Amino acid sequence: MPPTSRPLRKLGFLTIGLFDEADPRRGHESTLEIIELGERLGFDSAWVRHRHLQYGISSPVAVLAAASQRTRRIELGTAVIPLGWENPLRLAEDLATVDLLSGGRLNPGVSVGPPMHYEQVKDALYPDTADAEDFGYERVRRLLDFVRGKPATDFSGVEGFEATRRQPHVEFSSDRVQPHSPGLGRRLWYGGGSLRSAQWAGEHGMNFLTSSVVKVEGPGEAADFAAIQLSHIRAFRAAHPDGEDARVSQGLVVIPTDSASPEQRAKYEEYAAKCLPRTTSPQGPARLLFAPDLVGTSEEIAERLHAHATFREVDEVAFALPFTFEHEDYVQILTDMATKLGPALGRQPTRPAA
Repeated sequence: MPPTSRPLRKLGFLTIGLFDEADPRRGHESTLEIIELGERLGFDSAWVRHRHLQYGISSPVAVLAAASQRTRRIELGTAVIPLGWENPLRLAEDLATVDLLSGGRLNPGVSVGPPMHYEQVKDALYPDTADAEDFGYERVRRLLDFVRGKPATDFSGVEGFEATRRQPHVEFSSDRVQPHSPGLGRRLWYGGGSLRSAQWAGEHGMNFLTSSVVKVEGPGEAADFAAIQLSHIRAFRAAHPDGEDARVSQGLVVIPTDSASPEQRAKYEEYAAKCLPRTTSPQGPARLLFAPDLVGTSEEIAERLHAHATFREVDEVAFALPFTFEHEDYVQILTDMATKLGPALGRQPTRPAA
C-alpha cells in the first residue's frame, strides 16, 4: 500500500438530514443523534448538507445551533450553504452567533451560483429584484467581509431619546456585524468543483471543500476525476496566502461494511451500482463528473484511497453518507469509519467524548 504524502489528521462525516414530511421532527432529531454519536466515536467534524424546498435540512445554521448545545468538542460545518438563497449580512449575524454558542467550533461552507430551479422559485425568493440579483463571487466576498469584521455601514455611536421623564432610552450602534466572533473568518470554506472556484477561494484566504463532483471544463480535458480534483487543489494552494498549508477537505462517499449485516451490504452495493454510470462520463450541460462510491471493508477502502491522487494531497476528510439509508445504517457506517477505517488510514484516534 503506497504511503500518503500527508498523514490523515482530521476525520469527519457529512449527512443530508433527510426527514419524512409527515414527521419532520423525527428526521431532525435523527440528524442531531448522529452528530452526538460522531462526537462519542471521536470524529473531528460533522457536516450537514443544505436543501431548499426538499425533505432535507433547509436551515443548517439552526440545526447546528441545536447541535452545539448537545456536543462539546466536535467541529460543526455546513457543506454547503448556497448563497443564492441568502442575504450575506443576515447570514453573517447568524453564523457569528452560532459560532460563539459553540465555543468557536463552526466551519461554514458556502457556494455561489443561481438557486436551483431559479425560474420556478425566483418570484417567491426575490419578487422585486429577481433580475437584478448577483449570484457570483461578489456575494461570497460580502459575506467574508462581514464575518471578518469590515464595516457594514458608515454609522456607529449612541442614539437616545427621553423615554420617560426620569430615565433616557439609549441604544448603541456598531458599524460592523454583531456579534463578532474572532477566528470565524479563518474557518470559512468554499465548496467548489471548478478550477476558477478553487483559485478564487485561495485568492481570498478561504478553506477549500472538495466533494464527489467535479466539472470537466475543457473540451480536451480527460474525464479523470482524481486528476481534475488534484488540479483544483494545487491551483487553490498556489493562490492561497498559506500555500501548501492551506486547508483542503475531501468529501467522497465512503461506505465501510466491516460490521454490516448481509442485508446491509447488499443494499450498499446495490446503491453504489446504481450510481456507477454517472462516474464514467461527464453528465448534463454542466459536464459534471462523479467519483465512484467506495463500498467494502475498511482495509479495501483504505487501499483504494491510498491509491487516489487527491486523497494523497489532503490531511482531512469529511466522508459523505449516502442520501437514502436508515438511521441504523448510518450508525453502523459511522462506527466502522471511526473504529476501523480511520486507523486503517493511519489516523491517530481522537479521544472519544465521555
